[in-house]
Amino acid sequence: MNHGKQIQWFPGHMAKTRRKIREKLNLIDIVYEVVDARMPLSSKIVDLDALIKNKPRILIMTKYDLCDKKVTDSMISYYEKKGYFVVAVDLMTGKNVSEIICLSENILKEENEKRKEKGLKPRTLRALIVGVPNVGKSTLINRLAGKKAASVGNRPGVTKNLGWIRLNKDIELLDTPGILWPKLENQDYAKNLALLSSIKEEIVNKEDLVFYALDFLKKYYPSYLEKRYGFSVEGGMDNLEILDQIAKKRGALSKGGITDYEKVYNILLQDIRNGLLGEITLDRLA
Repeated sequence: MNHGKQIQWFPGHMAKTRRKIREKLNLIDIVYEVVDARMPLSSKIVDLDALIKNKPRILIMTKYDLCDKKVTDSMISYYEKKGYFVVAVDLMTGKNVSEIICLSENILKEENEKRKEKGLKPRTLRALIVGVPNVGKSTLINRLAGKKAASVGNRPGVTKNLGWIRLNKDIELLDTPGILWPKLENQDYAKNLALLSSIKEEIVNKEDLVFYALDFLKKYYPSYLEKRYGFSVEGGMDNLEILDQIAKKRGALSKGGITDYEKVYNILLQDIRNGLLGEITLDRLA
């Protein structure tokens, strides 16, 4: 069922954020580029290279605890082959977060050795953190700082301005609001972003999104549907039948036992976003 409506979302504050990043770039030593481990391709800012020029960077994959490790690990290798430093982190436990600090301090050490040769004093490292909305930047910052330094909210657009945060005596971090790019060319990527709340839900056709999600789950993770909702999708069950079954199992019915589709859409979307279906990665390397 395709309504043919393209997903596009580039509100004014994102254009403004990009402008401000450009203005502050000469202060920056390193970039923390944050992507969601469940969509390491879809959540990567496509034109970031043009924005940050040739600054050293660390590619940080958040929510590693929620992804399909086998699939995501193949993408970590793919990025490493391209020359990226990749750190996969679990924001719930803070696993691997210290690795980001270690990598940063190595970069700082080189920088300060150069300064020493020129007879200059050592200085703190300045890092820029950047990523699409709702990728866990604020939670990551709090983990890096070891305290509550950034406001956290699981909806796109919580951070509104750029602001400096001191992580430790050696590193200062410039926090930025989540940004996308002016035109979402790849609509599968756009749907993945919408599925994991990086795009405002109001601008997305929910039915399209749910049907896209079900097609994907039937292809890659059919057993997850079975385990979560207690019925088998083998034998070519169509999406409406699946939704009707979920409605029955979850009591999402209106008068006369008719499926309340809005309710079922929300149940499925929440289950995907909260990792309740199982460990899922939405991207695949071609």
